[in-house]
Amino acid sequence: MRPARLPFFVYGTLRPGGPNHDLFLCGRTEAEEPGQLMGALLYDGPGYPYAVENPHGGPVHGELVTALPEAYGELLAALDQLEEYAPGDPRNLYERVARDVAREADGTAVCAWVYVAAPAVAVRLRARGKVIEGGDWRAARR
Repeated sequence: MRPARLPFFVYGTLRPGGPNHDLFLCGRTEAEEPGQLMGALLYDGPGYPYAVENPHGGPVHGELVTALPEAYGELLAALDQLEEYAPGDPRNLYERVARDVAREADGTAVCAWVYVAAPAVAVRLRARGKVIEGGDWRAARR
């Protein structure tokens, strides 16, 4: 079964102005709009953040990115590689999961791919990580 062609929710280096935005998204998207993810806390990482699922967390601020149809497969593979995600691999730093993300413009929910901290990483972050207050990595780095 092929995965759904969902938009992506990005909250770190892939956001506009981030170091990976132009490298990975430029020319591959048809829309980028502000969004918020509930049910997660944002933790600071070594040069990039991690969203850690938490039923009481949120919002995590980022962008909903809709890929151009002809670029979807290539973008999905490139983002999986960037995020060091391989289905079922216990060494993953992130897991790619489908979650509802609210559009900031009108609050409507959109199902999107979100890279969240893999279970082993999440355990370490919950134990001794630094939560990014306000859930906005870009604002916290200013």
